[in-house]
Amino acid sequence: MVMDIWKKIKQKNIAPIYLLYGTEAFLINETKQLILNQVLNEDELDFNFSAYDLEETPIEAAIEDAETFPFLGERKVIFLHNPVFLTSEKTKEKVNHNISRLETYIKEPAPYTVLVLSAPYEKLDERKKIVKELKRQVEVVEAKKLSEPELKNWVKDRAKTNGIDIHPDAIEHLLALVGTNLFMISSELEKLALYAADEKHIDVELVDKLVARSLEQNIFTLIEKVVQRKLDEALRIYYDLIKQNEEPIKILALLAGQFRLIYQVKELSRRGYGQQQAAGLLKTHPFRVKLALGQAARFTDQELSEIMNFLAEADYKMKTGGMNKSLLVEMLLFRLNK
Repeated sequence: MVMDIWKKIKQKNIAPIYLLYGTEAFLINETKQLILNQVLNEDELDFNFSAYDLEETPIEAAIEDAETFPFLGERKVIFLHNPVFLTSEKTKEKVNHNISRLETYIKEPAPYTVLVLSAPYEKLDERKKIVKELKRQVEVVEAKKLSEPELKNWVKDRAKTNGIDIHPDAIEHLLALVGTNLFMISSELEKLALYAADEKHIDVELVDKLVARSLEQNIFTLIEKVVQRKLDEALRIYYDLIKQNEEPIKILALLAGQFRLIYQVKELSRRGYGQQQAAGLLKTHPFRVKLALGQAARFTDQELSEIMNFLAEADYKMKTGGMNKSLLVEMLLFRLNK
């Protein structure tokens, strides 16, 4: 797990070679920055840190650098970006790589160099010898989407790093407002930590007061008001979005997307799919599935079917008719609250 490796790095238990792969860019960036901070001080960065794009530079050139003694320091750090030769992707390579040089280096890495391969790919080609050797001999960090428990632990640890305690209910509310984008969560946590610098504690009220609502979150809240049959509050949210110059067609698309998710998770739950299974099948985060399941419980099958028909009808009218688009969504909200 990535956070276990972070703990080892923070304890200055640094491996000679790291392989970072996956599509969660935030986790890859954080791991790289953590390694840099623990191995080199600011004065050494200019002399003992190098980065190579392996789509432009042959691997043997980077290995030669790794085997060269550091200048004015005890250790050096080298980042190797885009090692496409670790995947099964068919690309027209600009350079030819002598992979055997990397295989040899893995077996006997330079004791004064920390080599970091940064592979922003969902999967590596497990059939390749080099991939097998890397996974067998180096420290591997899989930067994949965090599960709900992992995400909540990450938020807690992130707040702790900022010297702040965060209540479990505040974590839940933060994720409901911001979603699962780690860059956005990190940004909001920094803002919360600054505001709570004296109290050293973040509660639900503070999250509700300070955290910015995304358009997607406003749509989620709007649907909550529809579910609760609070038409006046649903319309208030909609009017606010219009004042913020949000396009009605975009609002309608997000409404349709959320109701589609609600419809799908309700059906998958009926078939016995768990939260993680449904998330995998729908290619969305388990936390989104959890929230959608909560909303799905408040609709009958017939209501959801009618809503999907209403949305399809509104989409057709918006794209083909001459009716005012803003008024069209407003009328849709009235129909949804019947």
